[in-house]
Amino acid sequence: MDNFNFYSPTEFVFGRDRENEAGEYVKKYGGSKALVLYGGGSAVRSGLLDRVKASLAKSGIGTAELGGVQPNPRDTLVYKGIELCRAEGVDFILAVGGGSVIDTAKAIAAGVCYDGDFWDFYCGKRVERALPLGVVLTIAAAGSEGSGDSVITKEEGMLKRGTGADVLRSRFSILDPALTQTLPAYQTACGATDIMAHVFERYFTNTREVEITDRLCEAVLITMVKETPRVIADPNNYEARANIMWAGMVAHNGIVGVGRSQDWNSHGIEHELSALYDCAHGAGLAVIMPSWMEYVYKHDVMRFCRMATRVFGCQMNYEDPEATALEGISRFRSFLHSIGMPINFAELGAREEDIPKLVEKFGIGDGKTGGFVSLSAEDITAIYRIAVNAKI
Repeated sequence: MDNFNFYSPTEFVFGRDRENEAGEYVKKYGGSKALVLYGGGSAVRSGLLDRVKASLAKSGIGTAELGGVQPNPRDTLVYKGIELCRAEGVDFILAVGGGSVIDTAKAIAAGVCYDGDFWDFYCGKRVERALPLGVVLTIAAAGSEGSGDSVITKEEGMLKRGTGADVLRSRFSILDPALTQTLPAYQTACGATDIMAHVFERYFTNTREVEITDRLCEAVLITMVKETPRVIADPNNYEARANIMWAGMVAHNGIVGVGRSQDWNSHGIEHELSALYDCAHGAGLAVIMPSWMEYVYKHDVMRFCRMATRVFGCQMNYEDPEATALEGISRFRSFLHSIGMPINFAELGAREEDIPKLVEKFGIGDGKTGGFVSLSAEDITAIYRIAVNAKI
């Protein structure tokens, strides 16, 4: 196991109706005027926004509002949020929504405290100061409620880039599983896929003797394999929703990845798909991650066998370990298909002729990525081509 620091300062407020306590927690963490940030109309139509604002008013917290956050959130709304916060004297940001809303809140929080262009932080500049923020989570997926990470798309050129810093971690995150019960099955499945991908990016490692985090990763993955079909079949299954919501946080707050090298190539490869086609991130991952697995599995066949046997229940073929590894990858892809996810370019709405553009936008030129297996532009091209024709 490698040396590591682990820092996770967020207070998690879990359970039914806890969104009615939002004002108390904004006040607890020093807010006096909050920007209430949200996405589309569901937060309004469901009454959630009214409940949150009532809680803020009860605690004497002033508010400004900004809606309209899109999936694959855009830089244009970040700029608007920064201007609004400065004009209104906002000292706290409350994100009411899923990963796109939370990521936008983090970008605004950093931008308000910076004299330059917030996009600098998505081009390598370190975030050192940010407004405090809190979360009322409405979808289990990105894990942004427990992480310091943020991903934003720049509309000019449709560049999707990320940043991360501990100062961007939310001071509190309210997690009420009941808020996810109205999600469409497709959105639920996209979130589940993202959760599993966050774990796999850490699970496939070149670090040896990491049994504790291997087991933690496997526990989250097994939970997702069990609980996702349950909520697809019964959207109102609160207990299954609760397990998935907590799994989403655990998958991405860092705890399952400490002391081990990580990958993140599948996320990078997928980001170009969702930037170009504006598809759901989880759907893109469902196409890319098994294709990446097929391309790299020979690097460490036994790790893929471990996934196959421990997560997907395959029988170990000691005479032909590669067969076991490939069966595990096949079962993963079949699972994704069973919950309604696309598994190839055609089902996602992507085009094979765009592969050169996707690779160019990835931006490594003649170099290589890091990760479990370092990838060149040629490798990334090959992974996209596997994804074109993937089938169960």
